[in-house]
Amino acid sequence: MPHNDTISTRQKVAVITLGCEKNTVDSEVIGGILARRGVQLEEQVERAQTIIVNTCGFIDHAKKESVDAVLEALELKKNGVVKRVFVAGCLSERYRSELEAELPEVDRFFGTQDFERILTAVLPEAEFNLKDNLLGERQASGPRHFAYLKISEGCDHPCSFCAIPIMRGGHRSRTIEELEFEAMMLAAGGAKELVFIAQDSTNYGLDLYGERQLSKLLTRLARISGVEWLRVMYAYPAKFPLDVLDVMASEQKVLPYLDIPVQHASTEVLKSMRRGITRRATEELIRTVRDRVPNITLRTTLITGYPTEGDREFEELVEFVQEMQFDRLGIFTYSQEEGTTAHPLGDPIPQAEKLRRQAYLYDLQSDISLVKNQQKIGSTEHVLIERMENEKYIGRTGAHAPEVDGEVRVVSDRPLEIGNFVMARVVQASEFDLEAEALS
Repeated sequence: MPHNDTISTRQKVAVITLGCEKNTVDSEVIGGILARRGVQLEEQVERAQTIIVNTCGFIDHAKKESVDAVLEALELKKNGVVKRVFVAGCLSERYRSELEAELPEVDRFFGTQDFERILTAVLPEAEFNLKDNLLGERQASGPRHFAYLKISEGCDHPCSFCAIPIMRGGHRSRTIEELEFEAMMLAAGGAKELVFIAQDSTNYGLDLYGERQLSKLLTRLARISGVEWLRVMYAYPAKFPLDVLDVMASEQKVLPYLDIPVQHASTEVLKSMRRGITRRATEELIRTVRDRVPNITLRTTLITGYPTEGDREFEELVEFVQEMQFDRLGIFTYSQEEGTTAHPLGDPIPQAEKLRRQAYLYDLQSDISLVKNQQKIGSTEHVLIERMENEKYIGRTGAHAPEVDGEVRVVSDRPLEIGNFVMARVVQASEFDLEAEALS
């Protein structure tokens, strides 16, 4: 059925976001600026005139998901439901020439930093000064009680398996003043938790100030009224700034939670991955973190099936997981990516073996998580309530990052307000989730 715009003369745009939360922030920024200029943002793509697909190009599965989303949007255009389809983000940045050749029906392609070109394509008659427009202008696409705060863009690390520098460029920090302003805007909109994200959060400030300034940024933002939790994700292990631990130990709003993606444990594999750290140094860092912040929750990610990961190297990884006892663990199978330094190594390990190793580690971590969660039974936790489901409230403690960690199911004999905190006593535990009762 052809698109009908008789209800409103305002231009209607739908933004489809694929991939990580960094893309989510980019989409929210684009949406915020457009909404400020009078554009109507549509959640239902069928009601839009223009669809912007913000793609991911990180690994094969994400690429396929992005291409499928573009094809679905083009089908709507073909049937006269929408007028224009724009493709932006990492996949477009990395494979623009190939996509232009294969998908000529797409009206425009944009890269990861083409904010101004996207905005001008939607509103060609408008003028955009991005230095002013990008400050705090975001259209929330999810719950308002937490928000991702992208503190920097790009990455300078030469990790052999990673294509992010190809798509996102070198490391570029945002100023403390700019982030403080955006954080205040998010807090004013109801955000009680700010989740720091970047390709490498621990390198924050090095390019602007000549030294790492993550601890200073955390201290500054902890002063903002309304913000109760500050959480750090994507902390690169090599050259980790230990002063961040002092802030975690002393600032009540800075959660004792750290996401350190170590990727592997074998020193030989780490060397091939170009991670700039050894197994021994990794273990020393983890022990230091736990010594200085005793109640910390540690999350990490690992890769199975890297080209130089033989049986011995995998056994090292298993031993490492057993010894380190991480609170949270994500595991990816290796994806061979064009343009990376690991690409010439080939992809010698069969996918079935990668998945077997992944499953083995997941089983191991499930046992570790179960024990850790059962130790929580009887404790009283500060829980942020996020939604209601099957007559139970669903929330998170400070030890649970949004979207990637487990949850807390809370039973209450009184109504609880979504987006607010409640004290609750843990009464049951599974491998990933907790059951709790709200205290009066």
